[in-house]
Amino acid sequence: MTSTASTATPAKHAFEKRVEDVKSPKSDINALILDYLTMEGYPNAAAKFSKEANLQPQQDSASIRARQEIQASIHSGDIQAAIETLNELDPQILDDDKALHFSLLRLQLVELIRSCNASGGDIGPALKFATEQLGPRAPTNPRFLEDLERTMALLLFPQDNLEPQLAALLNPDLRRDAADSVNRAILERQSARREAAIRHLVKMRAWAESTARDRGSNLPETLDIGLRGDDPENTQSRRLLNTENGHEPMVTN
Repeated sequence: MTSTASTATPAKHAFEKRVEDVKSPKSDINALILDYLTMEGYPNAAAKFSKEANLQPQQDSASIRARQEIQASIHSGDIQAAIETLNELDPQILDDDKALHFSLLRLQLVELIRSCNASGGDIGPALKFATEQLGPRAPTNPRFLEDLERTMALLLFPQDNLEPQLAALLNPDLRRDAADSVNRAILERQSARREAAIRHLVKMRAWAESTARDRGSNLPETLDIGLRGDDPENTQSRRLLNTENGHEPMVTN
């Protein structure tokens, strides 16, 4: 006797049916996309999308491009160029935010140490930079001093045998975090929001699901956050992002 697998479509949960009944206006979705492209620093994509979606640009391209250039420099490890460009854009940002300035200088020291270790060369430039740029600032804040001491420890151990705390300093995530912090600082200085609206929506959605589950609400076992990009209406925005040089690839060696 041969058994056959059932091909019946599983019944949808009542909550999933309610979700399908909610149709967000395309204009709202387009506004969210443009907001993301603008806030995250994709000037070309933002300009093209605003024109195709018949929306007014949220910021001028020059402002977005400046943020993009700074982020790209950080992602590629050229911290000096990022600091110089940031100071050209608004020198008050680093003057007012000592923690951000120190984090960028510390990252610049990490890049100098990375370069020295990779080439087996002279550690003199790293020591000189630490002494002149970070040494005077470190005593003003216990956290600064701790970060400097941890970073200098990279000179004492081989890169292939570092404890997790030290290995994290050479992880590309450090560049990414610094780039995001700088981007938020610029946006805040320009009296704009610090993050794209969609990031707030995702956080609110996660909070709402957690709260509903804690209260015993009848929800499916798992809920798709809905950002997989299956909607054909969003094909154009994905294409724009794929061709935009908004965030340079991480350089890890």
